Amino acid sequence: MITTRDIAERLGISVSTVGRALADDSRISEETKFRVRQAAAEMGYVANRAARMMRGASSNVVALVIPDIRNSFYSTIAHELSKNMEAQGYQLMLSETDDDRMVELRHLRELSANRVAGIIIVPTARPHSDSVKLLRAVPHLQLLRRHPSLGSQWFGVNDHEALRQATAHLVAQGHTRIAYVGGPVELPTGAERLRGFRSALQEGGLPDDAGRAELGPPASLAHGRETVRRLLEDPQAPTALVLGSIQLTLGVLEELSQQGVKVPEELSVVGFGDEPGFSWWGPGLTTVGLPIEEMATGCALWLMRRLTTKPSNDGPYTSVSPGSLVVRGSTAPPGGRQA
Repeated sequence: MITTRDIAERLGISVSTVGRALADDSRISEETKFRVRQAAAEMGYVANRAARMMRGASSNVVALVIPDIRNSFYSTIAHELSKNMEAQGYQLMLSETDDDRMVELRHLRELSANRVAGIIIVPTARPHSDSVKLLRAVPHLQLLRRHPSLGSQWFGVNDHEALRQATAHLVAQGHTRIAYVGGPVELPTGAERLRGFRSALQEGGLPDDAGRAELGPPASLAHGRETVRRLLEDPQAPTALVLGSIQLTLGVLEELSQQGVKVPEELSVVGFGDEPGFSWWGPGLTTVGLPIEEMATGCALWLMRRLTTKPSNDGPYTSVSPGSLVVRGSTAPPGGRQA
């Protein structure tokens, strides 16, 4: 490998001068910096980041720790973050936990050992105490989900209001048997979305038995399919569904298409997230739109500020983005077509 000593010998200058020139040290003239960089490029010099980290410097890598890259919400976030980070001279690294707190801990240990500059994390329901300790030593923020033990910097969606609006839309159309298919209440997002569903029923003056909640793994298409299949077989089947995750929405739509259920004549459906295909699925899916690009940009800008600000100047920060109800053709009064 080409070293700084090789560059120094070629240019007839000291190794320390080469090192300072590559580090853009103000004590080195612009002419010398240009000569050193030109020689480094011609000779194929690559900076030894491992050596820098051994001296206590952090890397230029920012980690994104998420449950499941197959969820388009997270893949879109990753794409937007990567573009924003690259513009600031940082590289995005992806870690996938599958919502397993021990896998999460292993990833955080590796990231800490490799001195990542910062971490953006969608935490598991119950982060390990060692994960909490590791994150205290690294600039980080929480995305979408929020766990109090992991600090006070968080970017998320108003999950309660998003599901309240989605359910209220069905209530306003006259539905009195509405089922909610969502994630477990152990996850803060699951708890808030369920609370929004129940709030809308209560505000609409419906009895407790008007709403039915089916909770399970939020990233499981199979759970969505199995749940809607069971609901449709019930003698008191719901006339409307409201869904609490993108993956569950995909599973439900697959099952409804396979069974030939007429939407909205036989069943009204409000999805979660606004995938490109949702606008032309069946009559067009009414769904909760999420401000993914805006949230990703906000995360990147905040973390870039954090990485260039002294920790003593870094206080609590919360950014709550609103969801938006996108009304299409998949909802109508019970037993009838959309007006």
